[in-house]
Amino acid sequence: MTSEVVIQAHGLTKHFGGLEAVAGIDFEVERGTCVGLLGPNGAGKTTTMRMIMGLTRPSAGTLTVFGHPSSALGKAERARIGLVPQEDTLDPDITVAQNLHVYGRYFGVARAALDERVPQLLAFMHLEEKANAQVMQLSGGMKRRLIVARALIGNPDLVILDEPTTGLDPQARMMIWKRLLALRGERKTLLLTTHYMDEAERLCDRIVIIDGGRVLENGSPRALIRKHVSGHVFELPKPVPEGLDGDGLDVEDIGDAVLVYVDTPEALMHRLGGEAAFHHRPAGLEDVFLRLTGRQLRDS
Repeated sequence: MTSEVVIQAHGLTKHFGGLEAVAGIDFEVERGTCVGLLGPNGAGKTTTMRMIMGLTRPSAGTLTVFGHPSSALGKAERARIGLVPQEDTLDPDITVAQNLHVYGRYFGVARAALDERVPQLLAFMHLEEKANAQVMQLSGGMKRRLIVARALIGNPDLVILDEPTTGLDPQARMMIWKRLLALRGERKTLLLTTHYMDEAERLCDRIVIIDGGRVLENGSPRALIRKHVSGHVFELPKPVPEGLDGDGLDVEDIGDAVLVYVDTPEALMHRLGGEAAFHHRPAGLEDVFLRLTGRQLRDS
């Protein structure tokens, strides 16, 4: 069975004067999947997201959403998209439930439908007891859950999530993860940006890593980990045992320590012996991300 492609970019490019923010990227997002668009600050993620939402017109290439050019989406197509922005854009002067009602009416959802939908979404995000509370009375985690609920008010087919759990404690993050996995189970399509690699590894079917406006890699989290790093990582503070990098090992110098990637940790542990200090963990998506994009700090 052929999968429905919800977002398709081919040669997508965006210039701002002499700056090439997006430099000819290709990727697809299929219906019912969660795709992570990852990259360091300034990689081109925000510009790409704005083009998908029809807020910025591409300079070159093609970008379609639901089979239509993103820059020419009509009202019906836009109603099928829900957005979870980075910023807190809730109305602080009205209640939790009123925020959902007002937003729904703004996007043309009928009052009768809202009367049914709002309690369902509040329950879905575990906010039913806060329906009549003022937004300013909510914790940070509750506000993020309300923003997710607001994005779902029109029962969208595509949900765009721009760093949905930034700044939240582990309990709030885990709760939002569970809700997003439930949406994926309902065949909703999710496009996620995040700086939390564990979040991307947990939620995403596929990862698109971009930097400098270009796609560096595209694949499932497991496939990317297998391709770029071995299964286990040892972090050893300097000075490291003599000749460690001369035995065909995959060694990465990170300044005050080295990382050694291996598939069979027992052999390296035997080599290091009981005196060497090290930290051993499974390799993850963060190792892939840093290997591809570098460890230099990005300030913009």
